[in-house]
Formats: sequence, C-alpha cells, structure tokens
Amino acid sequence: MAGAYVAGGRMVAAERGWDWIAAGWALFKKNPGVWIALIVVMLLIYIVLTLVPLLGSLASLILGPAFGAGLVAGARAQDEGGALQVSHLFAGFREKLGPLLVVGILYLVASVAIALVVGLSSGVGLYRMFDGTAPASLPTGTIFTLIIAMLIMAGLMVPVMMAVWFAPALVMFQGRDAVAAMKESFFGCLKNIVPFLIYGVVLLVFGVLASIPFGLGWLVLGPVLAASAYTSYKDIFTAA
Repeated sequence: MAGAYVAGGRMVAAERGWDWIAAGWALFKKNPGVWIALIVVMLLIYIVLTLVPLLGSLASLILGPAFGAGLVAGARAQDEGGALQVSHLFAGFREKLGPLLVVGILYLVASVAIALVVGLSSGVGLYRMFDGTAPASLPTGTIFTLIIAMLIMAGLMVPVMMAVWFAPALVMFQGRDAVAAMKESFFGCLKNIVPFLIYGVVLLVFGVLASIPFGLGWLVLGPVLAASAYTSYKDIFTAA
C-alpha cells in the first residue's frame, strides 16, 4: 500500500534518480504486454489527433496530463498488487478530467508564450525553420541564432516541465486542483534537482539507444518512463 502523503514532497538522495528508472523497469517486467499495449493505444490516439490540423496538436498537449494520470494510476494499481489494464489509460478522464484539462491548458499557454517570446526575440527565422519554409542553406549567423534560440527555449521549458511532472499524480491521488498540483510539483522537483539530473541523463542515453532500431526500443522505454513517473512520485511524495 502507498505510504502516508508528504505535502510538498521530501528531498531524496542523488542516486534515487537511477532507482526510479530501475523501479519503473521492475513494474514493466511484471506485465510487459499490457504496458506496451497502453503505450501503443496512446500513440495511436495521438496519431489520429495529429490528422486534425492545428486543433489536433493543441488537443494533444491539453490531454497529455489526463493520459499521464491514467498511466500513473495503472502503475500504482500494479505496485499495490492489482492488475494493470489498458482501461487504466483513461482513468484520468473518468475521475479527474476537469483539473487535468486545466493542467494541460496551463502547460499549453506556458509553452506557446515561451515559443512566442523566443521566436520574436530571435526573428521569424525560428518559425520558418520549424514550418519547413526555411531555405536549404542558411547563413552561419542565422544558424547560430537559431541554435541559441532553441537552447533558450529548452531552458525556459524546464520550469514548466517541473510544474507538470507530478501534477497528474497529485491531481489523481491527492485531489489537488490544477494550480496547487503544479506548484507542488515544481517545488518537489526543485528539492530534488540532483536526482532529476541523474534521471534525465540516464534517460537521454537510453532514449538515443531506443531510437536506433527504427525507434522500436521506445516500446520498452516508453512504458518504463511512464512507470518511473509514478515511482518518482511515490519516492518524493509518500513517507518511506
């Protein structure tokens, strides 16, 4: 059973960043078929959404926390001895859709705002590059500007991701509203910036390796990543 909830989260040791991944792998190994099915179903839904111009992409971002809540709900059910089911993917839609949609909307607004600020400060070339209208060859100065702009954007997105990382679990398990969940998620990540650095570096390496065989490795890494979102939440927000 899950331990007592720790409001605001607790600080854990640096090596826990690796332990979250190892614990996610352990959950995956218990029922790899269902985990893969969960990821494939979610991927198919996202593919269908992308077929709808603009609105589909926006919906994908907004619905992300709801799917995330379903994945962590499935991981917790399995961790507590229950059966993992594909229906867990939609648990967030059934139970906490309102606040999860608000989390998604706030994430979308923050992402768009950051993209606009970085894009306007670096020139329209940034958007031309992403929408495919940039020429085949760009001046060296323009390329340098675009690289710097993308690095700045990535840096600004880190706090946003910190605010979103634990938000689905906090909404789902603790009944937090969207803003409270995102605030608590941000500070929970901030307290554990070192284990998250280790976690991120390890996943980056695994992500590169998973992408080599036509991306098929993500059928394993995707579920492990989803399960590790739960194991990191359990480690930081529940008493040992």
